[in-house]
Amino acid sequence: MRRTTTLRTALSALLLLGTWATASALPASAADAPARSTEAPASPELLSAMQRDLALTRNEAEARLAAEKTATAVERKARGAAGSAYGGSWFDADSGRLTVAVTRAAQADAVRATGAAARLVRYDARQLDAAKNSIDALSAPTGVASWHVDPKANKVVVNIVAAHRDDNDVRAFLARAREAGPVTVRQIPTAPRTFAAGTVGGDPYYTGNVRCSIGFSVHGGFVTAGHCGRPSAAVYGWDRSYIGNFQGSSFPGDDYAWVNVGSGWWTVPVVLGWGTVPDQLVRGSAEAPVGASVCRSGSTTHWHCGTVLAKNETVNYSQGAVHQMTKTSVCAEPGDSGGSFISGDQAQGVTSGGWGNCSGGGQTWHQPVNEILNRYGLTLHTT
Repeated sequence: MRRTTTLRTALSALLLLGTWATASALPASAADAPARSTEAPASPELLSAMQRDLALTRNEAEARLAAEKTATAVERKARGAAGSAYGGSWFDADSGRLTVAVTRAAQADAVRATGAAARLVRYDARQLDAAKNSIDALSAPTGVASWHVDPKANKVVVNIVAAHRDDNDVRAFLARAREAGPVTVRQIPTAPRTFAAGTVGGDPYYTGNVRCSIGFSVHGGFVTAGHCGRPSAAVYGWDRSYIGNFQGSSFPGDDYAWVNVGSGWWTVPVVLGWGTVPDQLVRGSAEAPVGASVCRSGSTTHWHCGTVLAKNETVNYSQGAVHQMTKTSVCAEPGDSGGSFISGDQAQGVTSGGWGNCSGGGQTWHQPVNEILNRYGLTLHTT
């Protein structure tokens, strides 16, 4: 059943026609597009979704969005102030400020002068990244789910599947990982998987017998997940009419792709709200910090929100490892693959995979959108 939405301004109404024509064509990508301000970045419905998924009051949701916008703006200056002592950064929801880890007290005051909080740690970002890169070179067994640098823990976190914690190959992998640098181990209940699905009736696009979700409109097409289709594969919309073909695709290693749009279809800078929130306009692709709120739109579970948990995480799918992923607390299910992750009005990435579901909860990874744009030389379609 085709979803219906109502937009409340003349511009939005025009964009809705384009969205309907593109069958869920969500805003696409642009290369490192700067954030653009807007007087009303959050609709009442979006605030309601944040209240539901983040357990916030309306005032808390509004205050959080404002604080996250400030933290995003401060992050680059704070990192510059930390210099070689930089150990990572994250948004602290309790204080409403960006926190920057530094290895030398001398840089702490310079960081605080930018408006961020400072925390002294042992390892700088280069040391942590070097440890993660060494782990990336290892062959991971299926009982190892993912690994990433956690700036708050000041370590590399290796996530293992609880049922496989005592497996000999998992123990051997952890032993080698600890040789690479500071490592801590955490458990997740199930192994990560991608969220493509067999063909079912409804939105939004199909290739072969796979249904996935459109990510963001770019000039000339849209971006989505690489595991949804290989180069030259034909793509069909919600009504089974021909849209275009995969022009580029990478999976595993990466999980991104882009599809050209033609045959009467066109692109618009919109993420579907599925009736939960109004369709969301896309105004840029400024990357939100760890700890910031983020929402996801997909063709199976529609609209859900959560927070950014980690960046540059390596995810060990059964098909192979995927690098430089962003982990979130947002749930997803099969068919949501490729769909949009957005923070405020800023595009963040396309849904790759995760564990759990939207009934019992879980975590989801997305491929950062700016990497896709840069890889293929695409420009995000924005308002």
